Amino acid sequence: MIAILAAHAVAALIAIPLVLRLGRRAFPLLAMVPAAGAVWVATKLNSTPTETLQWAPGIHLTIDLRMDALSALMALIALGVGALVLFYCTWYFEDSEPRLHLFAAELVAFAGVMFGLVVADNLILLYIFWEITSVLSFLLVGHYAERASSRRAATQALLVTTLGGLAMLVGMIILAQQTGSYLLSDIVASPPSGTLVHWALVLVIVGAISKSAIAPLHFWLPGAMTAPTPVSAYLHSAAMVKAGVFLVAAMSPGLSGSSTWQMPLIALGLVSLLMAGWRALREQDLKLVLAFGTVSQLGFLMVLVGIGSRDTMLAGLTMLLAHSLFKSALFMSVGVIDKTTGTREIRELSGLGRKRPALAVFFTLAAASMAGLPPFLGFVGKEAAFSTVLNEERLHGMPSLVITAGLVVGSVLTFSYTARLVMGAFRSKRTFDNGMSPAVAESRPSGFFFLSVPALLATAGLVLGVWSAPVETLISRFVNSAFPPGSPWRGDEEYHLGLWHGFEIPLALTIVVYVLGLLLYIAQRTVERLKFQSPALGNADRIYDGVLHFFDVLSLRLTGATQRGSLPLTLGVILVTLVVFPFISLLVGTREGLQMELSGNPVVLIVMIPMTIAAIAATLLRNRLASVIAMSVTGYGVAVVFAFHGAPDLALTQVLVETLMMVAFVLVLRTMPAEVPLSSGFRRARAWLGIGVGLLVIIVGAYAINARKDPAVSTVFSDLAYRIGNGANSVNVTLVDIRAWDTLGEITVLLVAATGVASLVFRNRRYGSGPRISDADKTVSGRRGIEAARIVIEAPGASPGRWLAGATVRDPRARSLVLEVTTRLIFPTMMVLSLYFFFAGHNNPGGGFAGGLVAGLALVLRYLAGGRYELGEAIPFDAGRILGVGLLLAAGTAAFSMFLGAPPMSSATFEWDMPVFGHVKMVTVLFFDAGVYLIVVGLVLDILRSLGARLDLNAEDLEELRAVYVDATDSPSTAALRRVPGVDIPGPRSDLAVRRAERLEAAENLGASPEGMS
Repeated sequence: MIAILAAHAVAALIAIPLVLRLGRRAFPLLAMVPAAGAVWVATKLNSTPTETLQWAPGIHLTIDLRMDALSALMALIALGVGALVLFYCTWYFEDSEPRLHLFAAELVAFAGVMFGLVVADNLILLYIFWEITSVLSFLLVGHYAERASSRRAATQALLVTTLGGLAMLVGMIILAQQTGSYLLSDIVASPPSGTLVHWALVLVIVGAISKSAIAPLHFWLPGAMTAPTPVSAYLHSAAMVKAGVFLVAAMSPGLSGSSTWQMPLIALGLVSLLMAGWRALREQDLKLVLAFGTVSQLGFLMVLVGIGSRDTMLAGLTMLLAHSLFKSALFMSVGVIDKTTGTREIRELSGLGRKRPALAVFFTLAAASMAGLPPFLGFVGKEAAFSTVLNEERLHGMPSLVITAGLVVGSVLTFSYTARLVMGAFRSKRTFDNGMSPAVAESRPSGFFFLSVPALLATAGLVLGVWSAPVETLISRFVNSAFPPGSPWRGDEEYHLGLWHGFEIPLALTIVVYVLGLLLYIAQRTVERLKFQSPALGNADRIYDGVLHFFDVLSLRLTGATQRGSLPLTLGVILVTLVVFPFISLLVGTREGLQMELSGNPVVLIVMIPMTIAAIAATLLRNRLASVIAMSVTGYGVAVVFAFHGAPDLALTQVLVETLMMVAFVLVLRTMPAEVPLSSGFRRARAWLGIGVGLLVIIVGAYAINARKDPAVSTVFSDLAYRIGNGANSVNVTLVDIRAWDTLGEITVLLVAATGVASLVFRNRRYGSGPRISDADKTVSGRRGIEAARIVIEAPGASPGRWLAGATVRDPRARSLVLEVTTRLIFPTMMVLSLYFFFAGHNNPGGGFAGGLVAGLALVLRYLAGGRYELGEAIPFDAGRILGVGLLLAAGTAAFSMFLGAPPMSSATFEWDMPVFGHVKMVTVLFFDAGVYLIVVGLVLDILRSLGARLDLNAEDLEELRAVYVDATDSPSTAALRRVPGVDIPGPRSDLAVRRAERLEAAENLGASPEGMS
């Protein structure tokens, strides 16, 4: 089973280049992957294979796969129909179809994910697959992204199914915690009880009905018909919408004894059956008729599996298989009609039966199964449904006769809209000359292979109706094991599938369905006149829009009330909330046993004196830079405290982070006024707020320390670090091994933060890899410093040099000889030190994070000495690519560790002897640490290019334009506005030069008058 999942993952990856190379001819090759999986499943129908792969068992993330008869049935549907749909795509799409390669990859991935969903025994794993199907459905439904209707439908489907899935996850966790196991098979075998369990069942039902489009969460499915027909035929008839029905069928054997489980499923199923069936009678689009019909029949299925007895489960799963066959065949047949005629409107189709008799025959075969006509599988399932529900007695007080009547009325509606579907698509209408509409008359042939897939599925419904023994054998394996002899949900006489059970009440009900359904079809015009302007129960789609609009308005008003655009006010609200609520909780709660002691280390007490002074000064100072320096004093003091408490790693990291943060502050403060006007009242408010936050941290920390009753978990980290992580530095091993998942999340946040900063500064795109010396247009610091810079560059014997080449194109007034010489000496040392920290961090203080910070500070020093062009010379790569490579390297450690047989994000050790180095020992988390190193370097580089180089560029543009204004004032002739000599250098012009030229031309157009330029 893991091999099938892996095969689909690989196929999804290679689908993109394969389709780009072969076009639609690649689909048959891709179809071989799910087809091979379906063949494997077919060979395992008489067994129950299980596979287990340890992932993170401590948090119940274990890949537990189990394929019982129910999972095998769903797997055959998901993989078999998936293979046929992929084959069908060969003739449905053209090679010119936009994003066809992405569509192919998503469809193959969906088949694999759906297989994973139905064989997952671990609830967390099932939920992961569940939500991945929602994401892939969003991508597939929104395939035509240029259409607003597709984007809306995709978003609607994603919101409804994802929110339902989140509710389901909470319910699953409650059930698992109450049962003591996260295995679905264990929960069904030993269902929990209690008040909390009832709420859990409701939440699981919400997830199931959202995925299976059961009222009132049904409205996303008709909207999803904007997707290509293969998506509708697969996701919305055979696969994804069956996931909720599958989950209910899998859990009902253990939960049907609860009225909280059974009654909502039956009630909601009946409402969906009747409401959507009535709505299908009023639609004119063939796909919409099928869509509302799907909602109706999903309600039918939910009633049967929701009852949860042995016989109703047999009937429900038989109908599930029949529905997958005939509904996917009908959707694909409608796709054939749409592609050959160019329309799906019933009013525009006339005479298609005469024009395309083969298409009409196979369409009618599938429709006959949907209507429940003999000898099709749909008839077998519907007969079983009437018989088993009518004789069911364990319905928690609900009359079986009422439920049966609801199923009969729903079947009448199904028969009627099925007749309307067939006749509307294929009969000749008198409103057209010769009984044939222009769309049909001008239609092109469909081709044998295009029609072969729906023909095969329609024929399968006929064959399995006549020969239902294989279906009963497979489904009976599940129902007989789920309801063993002696089970209260297993009757004395077992029902068996068949075409003939004698002249009994179910047969009479079937005849009633045919007669009333035919009469309802004949009275179609009357039904069409009953179109309500406002539906009696409301329009669910408009209710959805109303809910979204309500929350949009609420969020805008809430944001407008709490965020007025003032950063001090926003931060103040956050900090006040942080102070008030915990203090109230502490006052209300217990306050016993609290003890606090001064540090026994006199150095710590001495260090606290300048820290306290700096903290007070940061509150009182008006100068921004002085406030930043004062805050940095407190940060460096904390580093000293760490060092004297035996945490050199933390002290080193604190010093490096504090230094880098101060640099970032200084880069931003260059563009702001030196001082900020503060009233005495505002300063007092800041002081009291700072005191409150400080006291809160102290008191909460004291409570946390005094509340400890057991030994700290950190006491065993040193032993774990050496025994599991093969490293003596417990801090670094914790970051890259023991808690590597936390670290992966943190570096991902760093990457997002870097991207956010770049987006705010650059607005439309990143700065790129940074300007090089070859890109410089020599107008780097305004006209006043140009000539001096040219003298330096063009002096006889002058050489830009290999170190700090960017300084040669800076204004000499901005250069510092001491800083440049110091940088030349210190930069190589810092880079070597960063590599030392990186390689030594597994056993000594350091690591990828500390090494990356040192390398980042080295780049800061080089930028300060050489300017923005020096960054391009130092690292001629885009910061975004460095961040991406780092994240890919860190995340790839998970798969690499698993490949070596170790848990994901853990250590695997290699040892060997080398001639020069001797005995070498390498741990795989070195690659994870390398990813952390690259991400930190990329983050610093991104900050320097956004908050540094970009702001420098803006300042220089402003200075140059100001110089042009001055020249224009002195001499308003056009000649005075010409560029300075040396600007028009040969070679490609940079974007900066082009932008400057445009600004100079704009100044010329102003007429060089002081009034215009102001």
